[in-house]
Amino acid sequence: MEEAMDKEWRDLSEDILSGMKEWRLAHPKATFREIEQETSEQMSRLQARIVRDVAIASPSTDWRSLPQEERPTCPNCAKALTPRGKRKRRLQGNGGREVELNRSYGTCPSCGMGLFPPG
Repeated sequence: MEEAMDKEWRDLSEDILSGMKEWRLAHPKATFREIEQETSEQMSRLQARIVRDVAIASPSTDWRSLPQEERPTCPNCAKALTPRGKRKRRLQGNGGREVELNRSYGTCPSCGMGLFPPG
């Protein structure tokens, strides 16, 4: 992984840790369950960032330059997809946070189905 990505992850981790300390000071009578919920909420920020960064770094996210026989195929027709450029895709992660990916999008030349192939 790139150094810039590592720095972003460290910065976000430090932000979460200091935020949890501040939250605890502001909620001195919080129950175990409340502490657990706040921790999960804060950690979901880091999880969403890591998931996004690792997913974007996958070489399979940009298949436009692959030869026809190596391109992802339509789940209905099994025909190689035609690239239609990159588009934003929004997914919801385990922690409920939205993860936005910029991924290659394609359509089936046979049935016209459009999709973001897994990768």
